[in-house]
Amino acid sequence: MVTVLIAGHVNWDVTLRVDRFPEPDGEAAIRSRHQSGGGSAANVATALSRLDVEAGIVGSVGDDEHGHMVRRELERADIALEGLRVVEDAATSVKYLLVTDSGAVSVLGNDGVNEAIGPEDVDPEPIRAAEHVHLTSQRPETAAEIARLAARAGATVSFDPGRRLGDREYADTLALADIIFANGRELETMVDGDDPVAAFTEGTVVAKLGRDGGEVHTPDGSFVHDGFEVDSVDTSGAGDAFAAGFIAAHRRTGDPETALAYANACGALTASQTGSQSAPTIDAVETFLESRG
Repeated sequence: MVTVLIAGHVNWDVTLRVDRFPEPDGEAAIRSRHQSGGGSAANVATALSRLDVEAGIVGSVGDDEHGHMVRRELERADIALEGLRVVEDAATSVKYLLVTDSGAVSVLGNDGVNEAIGPEDVDPEPIRAAEHVHLTSQRPETAAEIARLAARAGATVSFDPGRRLGDREYADTLALADIIFANGRELETMVDGDDPVAAFTEGTVVAKLGRDGGEVHTPDGSFVHDGFEVDSVDTSGAGDAFAAGFIAAHRRTGDPETALAYANACGALTASQTGSQSAPTIDAVETFLESRG
């Protein structure tokens, strides 16, 4: 039975380690190449599965080689795929991630069919069966429909809108979320002008601050964790692993402060490896936390 259902983008990632980001009319050397499944929804689902959380996914891929490879990887991760739609005669979204020695990431990509699911395509049954629904970047009307179905069924809802928060209308989904994840730039977007989180007074806002750790703001108080110092290799997927870690730990303990430390451990361990789906296992996280006191 799926405990956490994740909805959003499912991609194929090509990670290129480069000596630097190329300047205009310049050139950079590719040092290595790594391929794997990606997309925020797939990343979070994979990370949750490694943390012993039964996860399912709602998303879309093309009926092409990349789509088949994505499905195989998700199946190997024991993720329920009933909600993963395969679109015939269409291309799976492919992202090229340029990663420097410092772990900084820039992304090139095509959207492909990773937003093929509209609100009319949403199957309510998997949503009603889940205990928690996590939404990542996707069509605003689809995210809102899934959030409404989850709320009506009594499931908790979390939302990580991602970098497109500033140019998409996510107010309906934000209003239904019990937990909102955002990085520093996205938080600035939310408080700039008309604040879509102004009425978000009874939920939890989790700030993902990268190497600086994170913050949790709840109606009962706020908590700060400075993060963990690691040798950063590739930060792609670290934010998704952070979100997965917070969800898993918060569901187990109900304690946002404990969940924040756990989330930071997941993000740090992911950043120390190559690939957007390099999230750690539950044993690796517990060993890491024990070693850091």
